[in-house]
Amino acid sequence: MKILVIGPSWIGDMVMSHSFYRTLKAENATAEIDVMAPAWCSSLLAKMPEVNRALSMPLDHGQLAIGKRRRLGISLREHHYDRAYVLPNSFKSALVPFFAAIGQRTGWRGEMRYGLINDLRILDKRAFPLMVQRYVALACSPTQVRTASDLPQPLLLPYLKISDEEMIQITAGFNLKHDRPIIGLCPGAEFGPAKRWPHYHYASLARRLIDEKHNQIILLGAARDHSVGEDIRQALPEESRHYCLNLAGSTSLEQVIGLIAACRAIVSNDSGLMHIAAALDRPLVALYGPSSPDFTPPLSDRAKIIRLVTGYHKIRRGAQGYGYHQSLIAIQPEAVMSALEQAGIAG
Repeated sequence: MKILVIGPSWIGDMVMSHSFYRTLKAENATAEIDVMAPAWCSSLLAKMPEVNRALSMPLDHGQLAIGKRRRLGISLREHHYDRAYVLPNSFKSALVPFFAAIGQRTGWRGEMRYGLINDLRILDKRAFPLMVQRYVALACSPTQVRTASDLPQPLLLPYLKISDEEMIQITAGFNLKHDRPIIGLCPGAEFGPAKRWPHYHYASLARRLIDEKHNQIILLGAARDHSVGEDIRQALPEESRHYCLNLAGSTSLEQVIGLIAACRAIVSNDSGLMHIAAALDRPLVALYGPSSPDFTPPLSDRAKIIRLVTGYHKIRRGAQGYGYHQSLIAIQPEAVMSALEQAGIAG
């Protein structure tokens, strides 16, 4: 069976979609699964053995461009896909499989997709409270799977595969110390500082990890996170900065995957890198504030979530200094250090 999947466009969602590919492959070992997603996703998809091929979606996120999607769909007809799955819920995401004339097109009911999706599922959000459950449910028969408890057990969690050789090759290009374990800090998050643990807390934690526990620190993130990384470094004593590298904005996604895989542990805000760390099975401390782990938690038994509030708060700006949210300010570095020590990885 040849399957086309229209994948999500966010790092965390793409990582979580691996459970869906793993479930499809478990149900049909000979299935060939091609995933169409933004070009940057290829680094992630390459670490998912169940994916046969990554197809680049040449349109920007949010761009409708029906004509271009029609031409793209028609160009896919020569592959003779037997089935398509559309993971996003948008109208535009269902267009390419429709124009590709794929016989069975499966997805949740979303933005007026009647006809575009001919295997249309109606989502009961209470029955499938987690995003990963909603992905996996699409791989199953709707007559057999009505709630999360009906899903194949145990749930096949995301698990990115990277060899020791790849990891060594990637880390060799950075000025890392050979005599100190690496701990990664991911201080960035979408939508600004309201979802970020304060840089001064990160700095306090980094100082202890460097000075007391004899680790080295790498700061990871996108280019927009470089400045907060510098804030963390500048808050360190000068002698400690030698063991703290700000790599935010200086790495490709493939390099970030290799660097995270090389880390003894990761401390992260609610972000895409948090999900990568979980899927690489690294010990992880995930810090949550107004956003909730109830829908998209890190999918790993080695993840420890620290959160001091409940519920979901749609907040884009914090009320405190630097725009941080009080619920994240209230998480003290001692609590994060304790979580690391309990996992036996801080020193």
